[in-house]
Amino acid sequence: MISTTHRPATDLGFLLHKHPGRAQSFPISAGTAHVFYPRATEQECAVALMVELDPIAMVRDRRGGLTQYVNDRPYAAGSQLAVALRAVFTTAMTGRCDARPELAGQAIPLTVRVPSLSARGGLELVERLFAPLGWTVSGTVAPLDPEFPEWGESRYVDVTLTGTIRVADALRHLYVLLPALDGAKHYWVSQDEADKLLRMGEGWLGEHPERDLITKRYLVHRRAYVDYALERLAESEPDAEPEEPLVTEAPDQPQPLAVQRQGTVLATLRGAGARRVLDLGCGGGALLKVLMSEPSFTEIVGLDVSARALDVAERKLKLDRVPEHARGRVALRQSALTYADPSLAGYDAAVLMEVIEHLEEDRLPAMEHAVFSVARPGTVVVTTPNSEYNVRFETLPAGTFRHGDHRFEWTRAQFRSWASSVAARNSYDVRYLPVGVEDPEVGPPTQLAVFTAKEGAA
Repeated sequence: MISTTHRPATDLGFLLHKHPGRAQSFPISAGTAHVFYPRATEQECAVALMVELDPIAMVRDRRGGLTQYVNDRPYAAGSQLAVALRAVFTTAMTGRCDARPELAGQAIPLTVRVPSLSARGGLELVERLFAPLGWTVSGTVAPLDPEFPEWGESRYVDVTLTGTIRVADALRHLYVLLPALDGAKHYWVSQDEADKLLRMGEGWLGEHPERDLITKRYLVHRRAYVDYALERLAESEPDAEPEEPLVTEAPDQPQPLAVQRQGTVLATLRGAGARRVLDLGCGGGALLKVLMSEPSFTEIVGLDVSARALDVAERKLKLDRVPEHARGRVALRQSALTYADPSLAGYDAAVLMEVIEHLEEDRLPAMEHAVFSVARPGTVVVTTPNSEYNVRFETLPAGTFRHGDHRFEWTRAQFRSWASSVAARNSYDVRYLPVGVEDPEVGPPTQLAVFTAKEGAA
């Protein structure tokens, strides 16, 4: 079931191309998909998709690989539900909404419930796959038999996903990830299935930290098709080295701004007494190289969503040539900033240097939860451009960001408002430092916030 509290909530009918006042049925292989609206008011609208399967017909269709009439396929959400989603909501998955075109690109609050999801990996895997896409995951695991609790848990979970997501994106997430979680298909996997994965995963799968796992499980480990899909995803991945910024150096600065940022971050970490440090959004490893030169840091972990960026960082740091004791201090990991990873807890400090402005603003709460609540390092250092300073760049057109990949650039007041709210919500103190020579009218070219966890706060 998919529901929304967007106002008016009945806009969901336009986005799904299914009228809330009608119940409809669609033939699918070995069964029928029924779609109807249990609720359709201005305040809340919910659409239900029920898949009715014939296990006998499924066994008789030898392409599905089922050999017995008694099986879980009529009851478990997996590839059958994904096929039904595509059959019922084909147009919605493309993002088209001819009746209300302004709705198509709008992220709205959504709740998705899948009451019997086959998840080989449990709720933990469900979270690993959905959380990096902006979903909050909750749910319960069904026991193998309620009468015999000592038998343990089954692989079936009752899952609820909540998030502010475009409807087309939500449907494509479900279409790919439901069968990936199940790890099985009720039909033969061919080249066409790999191309379908690439189409449905366009815009998000290539940057997903679990890209390889999703691809392998969606294609049921068919080696040739997995290799083909991963190669295509790698080709479409953004370059690890950032594209050229629209401006080069800030005027009237004694050193390049990048050097001043790195020096200020390094001094801040030293002042905090940090020894174990996370570089979140490390890119090609520019800051990591500086951190490696500081012997007081005993453990340095660089994280980035881009596998290609991490390859560049590994080459830049020459990890294959440095002595064993130095190489043991540094680790590179692929992960999304919006993915809550408990294994990152316990570090002394985390740095987000020129990172947050590359995220959509509606993804910042997920980043905040992952960094300040789940990882919760003792010190967090955040740098970001000061948009007020942009007028000092003579070659930068008015109203233009400094870099083509920036999603926003904040004034000093906007940055301090966000940082103070983050600190208050997560029991941190925050102070602010300039990076670069301050202009008396528009401030420094880069602004920096130092968050310090309050003693005794959990």
